Amino acid sequence: MNTPPSQRLGTGTPRLSLNRWSFRTTPLQEFLEITASHGVDAVGLWRQDVEEVGLDALRRRVDDAGLRVSSLCRGGFLTAAEGTARAAALEDNRRAIDEAVALGAPTLVMVVGGITQEDKDIAAARARVAEGIAELAPYAESAGVTLALEPMHPMFTADRAVIATLDQALDIAEGTGSAAVGVVVDTYHVWWDPALAQAIARAGEGGRLLGYQVCDWNLPLAAEPLFSRGYMGDGYIDFPAITRMIAATGYTGDIEVEIFNEDVWATPADEAARIIAERFEQLVLPSA
Repeated sequence: MNTPPSQRLGTGTPRLSLNRWSFRTTPLQEFLEITASHGVDAVGLWRQDVEEVGLDALRRRVDDAGLRVSSLCRGGFLTAAEGTARAAALEDNRRAIDEAVALGAPTLVMVVGGITQEDKDIAAARARVAEGIAELAPYAESAGVTLALEPMHPMFTADRAVIATLDQALDIAEGTGSAAVGVVVDTYHVWWDPALAQAIARAGEGGRLLGYQVCDWNLPLAAEPLFSRGYMGDGYIDFPAITRMIAATGYTGDIEVEIFNEDVWATPADEAARIIAERFEQLVLPSA
């Protein structure tokens, strides 16, 4: 029996994976077909895709398109203090791990969660994240899935992630004692960090660099700052420099392009894919 594409290493555009949310408004099947037509053989999927078409059907569509899944987004949101909410969050993350297994995704991206206006104790929220990740790690390890903690820009601390730096994420990952927990470097969120080079090296030395995602930091910021991500080269991020940091660790995995931008979403998907591949080959791949 032939191994399905989602379980094989790719032979298409080197290292490039297209994240589903770079094409958020494009119908799923069209996104998969356009990805394949541009010689890209990997996609980063979201759990919303599972909800839309069902887990088995999504896996079949990916395989039929000749693609594989580089990561699944997202798990996390582990900052709840109340017992019932915490139990529900842990159970949802176990489901997310199961979905990653079914899709052949080696990594589940973890957006750890923010705080509430009632509970403004960031340190306590981070401690709860550490406890939750430690509890999930054995389940992920037994499933053969890695958990990639995603530090997010400090402006998202309140609502999305109480982890703002790569070092904070690595502290939690290392604290689990599990090889199944590591980090993903997303240029949009970490480019500003003066300790970035040392933190990336630390991730590499510890075997905890699980993913690399790229997009640019555009100005002016959109009304929803999360949508200020742009095509590489349109903003302020030095992609060759950061990519060289990543390459110095020995990382040879997929590099996902993840862009949340209403203008990009309004661009015909085929044209957006062409621009992404062109910018990737100009600004990222030569340093990878």
